[in-house]
Formats: sequence, C-alpha cells, structure tokens
Amino acid sequence: MIRKHIPNALTCCNLMCGCMATGAAFYGNYRWAIVMIIVGAIFDFFDGMVARLLGVSSPIGKELDSLADVVTFGVAPSAILFYLFHEVHYPDVIAPLSHYIPYTAFLMAAFSALRLAKFNLDQRQTSSFIGLPTPANALFWASLVVGQHAFLVSLKFNAVFLFLFMLLSCMLLVAEIPLFALKFKDYSWRNNSVKYIFLAGCALCLCLGASSLAAMIVWYVALSLATNGRQGR
Repeated sequence: MIRKHIPNALTCCNLMCGCMATGAAFYGNYRWAIVMIIVGAIFDFFDGMVARLLGVSSPIGKELDSLADVVTFGVAPSAILFYLFHEVHYPDVIAPLSHYIPYTAFLMAAFSALRLAKFNLDQRQTSSFIGLPTPANALFWASLVVGQHAFLVSLKFNAVFLFLFMLLSCMLLVAEIPLFALKFKDYSWRNNSVKYIFLAGCALCLCLGASSLAAMIVWYVALSLATNGRQGR
C-alpha cells in the first residue's frame, strides 16, 4: 500500500535536506544551508501530521524521524559552526589551537542527538517542550550566521565568544527548562495569551531581515523563561 509509505517519504526528504545543508555549510554556502534547513523543518512538520491523518504511524517512522532530525537539526548547524570557526578571529592566546577548535562544533550534533533521544522518552513533552527543540536551535544558528556574518568574523567578535555561545546552546538543548509549544486547543486569549504575545513579537522581528529567525528563537526562550518565572511565584 503506497499510503503507508508517504510519511516516511516525507521524513526521507527531511533527511536529504539535512545532507544538502551540511554539504553547503562545508563549502561556506550559508544561505543555501539555511534554505535547506527551513525546507527540512517543513517536511519534519508535515510527516508526523500526515502519518496521523492517514492512520499509518509506525515505530520505524519514529526512528527514521529522529535520524533525519539529527542530520538536519544537529549535524547541519554543526557544519555551519565548523566553517564559521575557520573564519572567526582568534586571540593570540589560543591562535595555536585554531586548527583544532573548529572540530568542537560537532558537540552540537552530539547534544542534539541526546536531546532527541530524551524527547522520545520524556512523557512530559506531549503538550510543551523541556529544553530547546532541535529545529529551533538549528534555525537560530543558521539565521544568525547568515544575518550577522560580517560582525561574527570581525575583530569585535572572536572564537572564544563563539565557543561559549555554542556551549550555551548545547546546554539549552538538554536543560530542564519548560518551553511552551505553539499548539492551540482553542483560540481564546485566556488560554493562549503567551502564544499570541509570542506571535506579535515575531511580527516585529521580521524587520531584522536575515537575522529575524534568530531573534524569534531568542524571543521564544526569553518569553518561556519569563512565563515560567511568573508562574513559579
């Protein structure tokens, strides 16, 4: 039956997009990399939806989805950082390590895989997220590098800052921080005020051009933290 293979075909398209994004990143083609990550995210959104609509969800589909996500949202952004590490300024104190530090970028792939494995087993993440979702992390880095490349490779920035920001990103992937999900059970303000505020902020972020996706992810994390802090009081 062809119908049962449709979701897995969409997942494979996500995987192919991740491979193309990775290849583009290794050549420093950041714009093509972000396009492929975005297209991969679209396939990732629809494969699960189509599986539920057709009633053909399967264990192999779940495993294949995680594999595709590791490539598109873990390996691809790591490849982007790997190339960027070759472009950024290195202070004299760590200049002798400039040939080795770029390989630390693949820590992000490892943390992304850990986050996806954790997500598959965590029953708390049915209506919200615990830790930063891998698609959001990948889109943040791709958008940031495309939109702020001139700054990132300038003398105002350096490899130490990039490494520290990468570590922060890795920690957010697996941190025990609740982040809201953009799922609407109804459209009332009372039950969805945070989501509406988030969408309004995203509209303002669009004025930042290529950096807009990165700004949206920062806004998403900040709003989630503020909401959790308010609920905790």
